Amino acid sequence: MQLKEFVTQSGETLLYNGTPNLESLEQIANGPGDIWHSSLDQSLDNVFPELVYQTAVFWWFLNDLPHLDKSINWRINPDAFVIRKNVWLLFSGFPKDYDSDILSAFDLGYRMLRHGGAIPMYVKGLFPEEIKISKISVQDRYRFFKKNFKPQHAVYMLLKELNKNPLLELSHFQKAKKENLEQNIFPVLPARELNSLVSKPSVSVVIPTMFRQEYTLQLLKDYADQTLTVTQIVVVDATPLENRVEGIYNQDQFDFELIIKWQESKGSCRARNEAIALCTGDYIIFADDDTRILSSFVENHIRFLQTYNVEASNGLDISAPSHEDGLDKLQELYSKASKSQLKAGAAMSFSNANSCVSSALVKTLIGNDINFDGGYGEDTDFGLRLLKAGAILMQNPYSPILHLKPPTGGYRHWGLQASLLGKKRKKQAWELDHPVKFIRPIPSPTIVYGIIKHYSPKQVREYKSKYFFLYLFKGSKRGILLRILKFPYRALQFNKSLFYARNLVKRGVRY
Repeated sequence: MQLKEFVTQSGETLLYNGTPNLESLEQIANGPGDIWHSSLDQSLDNVFPELVYQTAVFWWFLNDLPHLDKSINWRINPDAFVIRKNVWLLFSGFPKDYDSDILSAFDLGYRMLRHGGAIPMYVKGLFPEEIKISKISVQDRYRFFKKNFKPQHAVYMLLKELNKNPLLELSHFQKAKKENLEQNIFPVLPARELNSLVSKPSVSVVIPTMFRQEYTLQLLKDYADQTLTVTQIVVVDATPLENRVEGIYNQDQFDFELIIKWQESKGSCRARNEAIALCTGDYIIFADDDTRILSSFVENHIRFLQTYNVEASNGLDISAPSHEDGLDKLQELYSKASKSQLKAGAAMSFSNANSCVSSALVKTLIGNDINFDGGYGEDTDFGLRLLKAGAILMQNPYSPILHLKPPTGGYRHWGLQASLLGKKRKKQAWELDHPVKFIRPIPSPTIVYGIIKHYSPKQVREYKSKYFFLYLFKGSKRGILLRILKFPYRALQFNKSLFYARNLVKRGVRY
């Protein structure tokens, strides 16, 4: 492939195929992307849906976002793209094992996004021409799975596709299995060096807490020692009156505005929404009460956003060996972080424990969907909503936290009731008018609610199918007979979860 060159004003070389709008290359090169294309304008939106057989609904980038002018998108058109030259060389270009150039380009985009810390991006109108797209062969599908996934995923795809054309699927599965394909490489693109602060925007911090006042105070002291002082911290404390330490929060100890709101409602989603309503900063940092941060934490979040020209980032989450560990342990573990931990790139999840988001963007979304209170999945929902609103959510390796995870306290105190049955159980918000009686729903109804909310009915059915496939076959071979015997009850539990999730969908999103 003979690629043409474009050199930016900063001296960086971009390679391109096709006829891009050259006037826009300077601007996009200063943004977060590493390869750019206009595939969604060229009939490539949601092509290769069979990826669902590997990822089910556990990867944000399974579905495209064609309503946006710019978005993270790995479905690259090989006939029309622009890429940073150093990235093209690092990933060794398109692999040569495929019959179709389309899947060869998809392979590169997928590896860049999921593993490599590089961001492929769709840019509307970057390539104005229409381009004829070749069809992806069955053989190439199995090649892609063989090169990128464990063998059982190709087997699963075979089982799911057999009903369409059994002989064709089985033949190509066997052929791909015997082929000596070039082994994929999974390099990691180093994060960019941080630029100096261009300005010093105001920053608010949101900390929900419950039964952890001492940990919250410890974190407030870390924020008091920052190289970039925050403007305001809003603590929403749900600790019951009889368990509070009176006077533990003292505004006189801190240079920033400290707002303490005693939570009368229930749930961490409500807590964050109540705090967001009080935030006045240009940016909002979402924090967990059981974390520790280094003095450069806030400054590096802002410098990272300015360096990549994005509005949202997750910081690095490092688990503490002990909940009594301090900043020395954080510094030690951070210095030992692996190359993959220190990559930037697109975030694969959203962190309520360590994230920094433009306040305007947060308030565009209003806040957290309180249907998730009492369960799990609110962070995934918020992250997906950020992406659908046009945000490029990135992973920031320069702002680590030490996550202490003490054995008691926190908002899961309420959610733990969901694991109980009988008279000891306290009704959860997601139960609505149908309290749980004899069958405990599994998985969490709020997780299933989030899946129904963001994925197509066909993909939800695939999630259910994959769930039970893994339930039966992922465990030990010795236990498979017991799992088969338990299968009818597990199916009842899943259907119960689906029942509660659909009731939440009917009720509608709430803030």
